[in-house]
Amino acid sequence: MKVMLRKVTKTPLDFELKSDEITFKGYLQYHHDRLILLDGRLSGFVQTPCDLCAQEFNLHVDEEIQLFISDGVFKDEGNVELDVVESLDGNINLDELLHSEIELVKSDYHRCESCHDIEELEF
Repeated sequence: MKVMLRKVTKTPLDFELKSDEITFKGYLQYHHDRLILLDGRLSGFVQTPCDLCAQEFNLHVDEEIQLFISDGVFKDEGNVELDVVESLDGNINLDELLHSEIELVKSDYHRCESCHDIEELEF
């Protein structure tokens, strides 16, 4: 789902995307100075390997996603740390954003139910 950034106004623009067992739901809203606020929630289940036994398992995901989308190159003139995604063509592809957020969740350290209580060995 592509959204033209110039069509995002102060009135929140709701969206909802699904990918397998994950739902990405929220809104886009013009913030200021060519910045669009994306406020959403990633929820559901994702298949990921256990970092101890390598068995695939369903990981429960319930993450709040809040970031800004810049219509063009973002120039941080106020030295404020923000999560900013730059759009160089005036559009934001929410499907790509959903998949990158899923990969970000999967890249973290996860244990399956049977390995959850196992102490890690330090070398």
